[in-house]
Amino acid sequence: MNNNNPIDVGVIGVGSMGQHHARVYSELPGANLVGVTDVDDDQAQTIARKHGTTAFEMDALLEHVDAVSIVVPTQFHLGTAEQCLTAGVAPLIEKPVVEDKQEGQQLLSLREETGLPVQVGHIERFNPAVQSLTDVVSDLNILSIKAERLGPPPSREIGDSAVLDLMIHDLDIIMSLVDSDPVEVHSAGVRENKHATATVTFESGTIADLTASRLTQRKVRQLVVTAEECLVEVDYMDQSVEIHRRSVPEYIETNGDVKYRHESIIERPTVNRGEPLKQELKSFVETVKNDSEPVVTIEDGLNALELAQQIDSSSEDAKPEPITQ
Repeated sequence: MNNNNPIDVGVIGVGSMGQHHARVYSELPGANLVGVTDVDDDQAQTIARKHGTTAFEMDALLEHVDAVSIVVPTQFHLGTAEQCLTAGVAPLIEKPVVEDKQEGQQLLSLREETGLPVQVGHIERFNPAVQSLTDVVSDLNILSIKAERLGPPPSREIGDSAVLDLMIHDLDIIMSLVDSDPVEVHSAGVRENKHATATVTFESGTIADLTASRLTQRKVRQLVVTAEECLVEVDYMDQSVEIHRRSVPEYIETNGDVKYRHESIIERPTVNRGEPLKQELKSFVETVKNDSEPVVTIEDGLNALELAQQIDSSSEDAKPEPITQ
């Protein structure tokens, strides 16, 4: 593949999220959006016309492209990825990567057989604020991480719980920051885990507290890292990072009166704001061009999925102990 030429790409599934993949590909200099496909032919035709491309049947699309985004319901991820890899087409698979660990092993085997790169769509890895955070925490001794991903009920039906749909993003980010395996999980949920909380303890001793909800009336996307050296706040939506450090406390004398002064220092690193999806697909295109390892691998996706499913299962099974007086 000539690295100077755009690669031919397509999108499988152009519903609420997939149509944005089509839009971004149509804008990327390194990509040539050859076509889209969807089980709803009218939707495929509409999105194809909107972006000046072609609506194909699945098999025909795979004959014309080097890479695709798979943006279909999770239960179809493995089968669709198998079709793509067998056809010699590199896929980006939206999260969750597959339905369970067994399917994950099948996907890993397919990747090994074909040698093609497979990227998983954990989009927050490409949020400019998270990329800035990664630089900040590389030299910190992290004590705890708190993540909140909250919002009102969506206008469309979502089959996955808030853990598998929302919290999984933060689990992936946290595991990318903490160079250690999770060893203990406590969780609870209400309304079939449409609102769920979890505490995860890592082998290093770092503790992560997470909340995900589709029942709150205010949208929140925040992450706070508490380290020995400072406290770091990240707002995913504003794409902002604040670092809070403690100044040296001192006693000062003014007009004979002694006063205690302790001011905090807030640093705001420069964040090069941009659309995370555009950064994600740009990275995927470069990965396919260079036949390199994706930023988010199948293994990363499976680690986040396994922990999310453990939280989801224990949240549903959690039964509160009665309080005795």
